[in-house]
Amino acid sequence: MSTAILTGQPVPGSSIEGDLRSLGFDVRVASDGTDAETLLAQVPGDQRVAIVDARFVGHLHALRLGLTDPRFPLAAVPGAMTARPAGRQALTRAMARENSAGGSTAVAVAGLADRISEALDADGSEVHRPVLGTLVAAVPEDPQTRNEARQAVAAVDDEAVRLKSAVKARDGFFTTFCISPYSRYVARWCARRGLTPNQVTTASLLTALIAASCAATGTRGGFVAAGVLLIASFVLDCADGQLARYSLQYSTLGAWLDATFDRAKEYAYYAGLALGAARGGDDVWALALGAMILQTCRHVVDFSFNEANAGDTDATANTSPTAALSDKLDSVGWTVWVRRMIVLPIGERWAMIAVLTAVTTPRITFYVLLAGCALAATYTTAGRVLRSVTRTARRTDRAAQALADLADNGPIADLVARLREPNTRWYLSSPLLRALAGVVILACGLYSGVPFVGAAFYVVFAGLALSQPLKGPLDWLVPPLFRAAEYVTVLVLAARAEVNGALPAAFGLVAAVAYHHYDTVYRIRGNAGAPPVWLVRALGGQEGRTLLVTVLAAVLTASQFQVALTVLAVVVALLVLTESIRFWVASHLRGAPAVHDEGEPA
Repeated sequence: MSTAILTGQPVPGSSIEGDLRSLGFDVRVASDGTDAETLLAQVPGDQRVAIVDARFVGHLHALRLGLTDPRFPLAAVPGAMTARPAGRQALTRAMARENSAGGSTAVAVAGLADRISEALDADGSEVHRPVLGTLVAAVPEDPQTRNEARQAVAAVDDEAVRLKSAVKARDGFFTTFCISPYSRYVARWCARRGLTPNQVTTASLLTALIAASCAATGTRGGFVAAGVLLIASFVLDCADGQLARYSLQYSTLGAWLDATFDRAKEYAYYAGLALGAARGGDDVWALALGAMILQTCRHVVDFSFNEANAGDTDATANTSPTAALSDKLDSVGWTVWVRRMIVLPIGERWAMIAVLTAVTTPRITFYVLLAGCALAATYTTAGRVLRSVTRTARRTDRAAQALADLADNGPIADLVARLREPNTRWYLSSPLLRALAGVVILACGLYSGVPFVGAAFYVVFAGLALSQPLKGPLDWLVPPLFRAAEYVTVLVLAARAEVNGALPAAFGLVAAVAYHHYDTVYRIRGNAGAPPVWLVRALGGQEGRTLLVTVLAAVLTASQFQVALTVLAVVVALLVLTESIRFWVASHLRGAPAVHDEGEPA
């Protein structure tokens, strides 16, 4: 139970006590500053506490935004402020100083909440102040201004504002105009029945898995049902985030589930399409695996670029000609929507997949998906490259470390990096050029039929690439290059095996490894650091797995290679899932700071 300390007696006719109780607060009344400090000391340290001016007039949702958002240790709106356990110490100090400033005279409670929030600002404490827009939050000084404030409250529909703000501010065209107009009402329906965002997220996953099962039947009716259910799953996927914003139910676990399940739904659907095609005598597993690889590499490009530029404080970081052109295009309405559609976000992508599944074949669906994703990847990567070569800000140590973690080098590459002579001169001085050289040699080995030789050189260059910090303007491309190298190697070798089950096994292996790489991203985003070193070493790192797969392909028969890929996929999946679930559940139970990751634009 949270506690609200109401400073002073409520004005007759005020609903403030009832409003606070409806938000889950136990209300206590303080007669002066000393009394407020005493009541504050009585609230257990592991509970949220709010200081609210009894004269407050405003919308209930304004209070909800200011007092119940779990993401911020300290927050305030005019006339009210709150502190979660992480901010209690700062609040207690500010309250004590406010009372001591009055000497032996009892400090008046009028305006106490605002004075404390100002004192916290002066102390350097970060106090979140939500943007209220048309919502009202005020502390009237006299009956006339109180009446004016009440009229302003009556003029704005609190619930309409709350419902509108539940929709993500920046979304894709399909989601904005075809899903959100009604999914927000689904979110409100869920909120009024006590459902949580995590429950809606799980329902979305189950719906998508049923859709994949329908696609796996290989019948026209199954394909139609799969398309309809995939759209239904996406509606729920939008509703879970909208429910989180509507009811302010943010959590670290919820952000992880939402992001992870999005990938699981999409890639499971690819597998369902491939199984359905196989029932009709068409083998599209290579296309399904190619689509998963391309989509994953697109995401890694986004993740790496964002992490490379995270934490920049240089004011010139976003003054490149490319950024200026982008801002100019964003100022024109129609270009905004065209640019959002070109990148083929999840909403447009799932709509396209659903329609194509229902009216065409899995092969055509994958052909169109691959073409669309390739165009989107080219557009986004080119834009990021242009921004990077013209930027002037220096990359931070934190960003360089994040890129190194995303690269996922293992023990062999680490050994190479340590053995390299510090003063040895290399023609390829850039980490990106070293990584690119390794990828080219690996590709030549795959093309010439000696993948093991190419992989051996690739391991060396992977180690050399990370023998120095990734601080070059284009070094954020190193992780995507490594992802493409590892995944494409598995795809090519499985396709060459030409044995039933090799490509499905390769699909499972890449899916398991991709989960590990996504999990790394979500940990970094949540400021939890990279996965533990023992896990990275147990998995062999990206270069170790690449080398291992090429060795297995060289020494085993085709049928044995298929079995080896299956076993490797199971082992990797068990390791990464066990550690990932343990980490995120433990983080949630020990009260990790609540977050809400907007993730990929819908």
